[in-house]
Amino acid sequence: MCFTAGEFRIGERDVLLGTIEGCPFYIGGLQFEAWAHTQLIIDVVPGRGAGFSLEAPRGVRFLTRSRVFGEAELCALRPA
Repeated sequence: MCFTAGEFRIGERDVLLGTIEGCPFYIGGLQFEAWAHTQLIIDVVPGRGAGFSLEAPRGVRFLTRSRVFGEAELCALRPA
């Protein structure tokens, strides 16, 4: 879901994945553990999203696509 800056309460287990158009993008810690082997691709497409998310009145929604990292990518992501 998309929140106005400052409205989303970040938990101690939430993980910052990066930014999208300058906005921070977080994932829950348990979700991060489950998806750590995949690349997540976030896109905006026409359609209805979640009712409380900022994009809902605009007639668009977020779509998450994923692909499993290859062995070389996984090795590069592992901490030294």
